[in-house]
Amino acid sequence: MLNVGDTVVYPMHGAGKIAGIEHCEVLGEDKAYYVLRLPMGSLKVMIPVDNAENIGLRGVITEDKVKDVLAVLQDKPERMTGSWNKRFQANLDRMKTGNLCDVAAVARNLIRQDKQRRISSGEKRLMDLAKQILVSELIYACDKSLDEVENWLEELMSSPPKNH
Repeated sequence: MLNVGDTVVYPMHGAGKIAGIEHCEVLGEDKAYYVLRLPMGSLKVMIPVDNAENIGLRGVITEDKVKDVLAVLQDKPERMTGSWNKRFQANLDRMKTGNLCDVAAVARNLIRQDKQRRISSGEKRLMDLAKQILVSELIYACDKSLDEVENWLEELMSSPPKNH
């Protein structure tokens, strides 16, 4: 069981702190929910305590993993082929894994692709979501402010990719 104050990651939403545990009656049954506060957009998310593991709630990555994410961001973008909706679905499926390296790859690919030629509005929303998830977790993993992480990410994405 997680505790108030724990920092966790909720796939497709990002990282945040457990601000509390609330009880709500749903269909006549009392259920406990983690109240998760996300640093971006001051979003409040309620996650059923008894289903937290199934939905992929996990701890924030370690500093060692930050290096892996950094390597992904600095790597060459993957060549995406097919129609925009097939690319969109492939990227969405990749983000749903909850793995920050996958989210970083989606963000990198879409950011770099958008700089070469404008991406569709659907892909732009997905790019923004990937960046939000990435930034929210890096805030906690690196113990940096929102501005510091956003500036760091912007700097990384404006330099040419490294060949690994």
